[in-house]
Amino acid sequence: MLSLSIPDHVRPIRDKVLGFIEQEVYPVEADIVADKVGSRRGGLLRSLMDKAKAQGLWALGHPEELGGGGLPFMDYVFVNEVVGRSEVATVALGTHSLQDSIMLHRYASDEWREKYLQPLVDGEVFPSFGMTEPDVASSDPTQLQTRAELEGDEWVINGRKWFTSGAGTAAYTTAMVRTEPEGTPDHSAFSMIVVPTDTPGYNIIRDVRVMGQYDGHYEVVYDDVRVPKSNLLGPRGQGFKIAQQRLGPGRIFHCMRWLGQAQRAFDLMCERANARVAFGKALAEHQQIQKFIFDSACEIQASRLLTLHAAQKIDQGDEARVEIGLIKVYGAQMLHNVIDRAIQVHGAKGVTEDTPLERMYRHARFARIYDGADEVHVQNTGGRILRRFARGEGFDFGLR
Repeated sequence: MLSLSIPDHVRPIRDKVLGFIEQEVYPVEADIVADKVGSRRGGLLRSLMDKAKAQGLWALGHPEELGGGGLPFMDYVFVNEVVGRSEVATVALGTHSLQDSIMLHRYASDEWREKYLQPLVDGEVFPSFGMTEPDVASSDPTQLQTRAELEGDEWVINGRKWFTSGAGTAAYTTAMVRTEPEGTPDHSAFSMIVVPTDTPGYNIIRDVRVMGQYDGHYEVVYDDVRVPKSNLLGPRGQGFKIAQQRLGPGRIFHCMRWLGQAQRAFDLMCERANARVAFGKALAEHQQIQKFIFDSACEIQASRLLTLHAAQKIDQGDEARVEIGLIKVYGAQMLHNVIDRAIQVHGAKGVTEDTPLERMYRHARFARIYDGADEVHVQNTGGRILRRFARGEGFDFGLR
């Protein structure tokens, strides 16, 4: 039975994480965001990471055998909702590397597990993931042009990627590349290869400005990059399968973090509505503002129910592709709507850096594109539902 309630056994650790974010992260959040690559940012982040470890809040979702907190998937989903209130918190609490550490644990050679896995979980090194390419519609990744040819005991990689997030500080990039010959079925033609960022030929071209800001989304050219054959992640031709295992739970985590951001924006909107006076009365007494609050509360709660339902199905071993498609589209729209209303209630202050709303709004717009554009999820999800009807199965709205 699905419940929106936070389980009793999860509430203490969730409350502790929330307290850490409010007391430790919020006060230095603006300084860290403003100094994207400077030494001050590194010092502040490292201090937060050390505090999180000291308080037993580090890497809560990572398996215990990897040095993490070992929280079960559904328990961690509820905690991740709180982590989402601040983009800085994902690194400060060691949650940023979960997808990559599990991917290495499952598919990397013994050599690369030994070299990267423990430092990754400990926050000593950072990962990056290279899939998107500037000259290819990312909504159709079967068009990816970056190739790797096996020459003796080495992969030789050539191509261009962008939105390789975090490449500037990462120890390695997991690159999705074509390894199989023409004529191979598209979804069996690509593989993932681990590429250390200090490898000759791995050239960072630029930090791509996103919505007017440098934000760590790098363009990278692979120019005859040579890495050992053992750097292959999993079997040849299984890149899409590994990516799907990465992206499914990852979209759950995205959507839960969006809920955290939306709830923070909602809090700020309500506080502002009660405190600000216009035309002789508090904004909260104006009907239009009350409508903003009503619509936002409805959308947040609806998105939360959809997301927890998808998470429950993932936890039960279902791929939950319909449910994930629903939350990816609805959750991104919800996030944009709530932050937009919060900015409107704040007036001119809402578009300044005096509140986190301006930056959150930039990220909310991007949410409708990354991990699959809305239009692709709508088409794929609608098609899956219709095919169920064509098979005579129908679609069950019961939360099972």
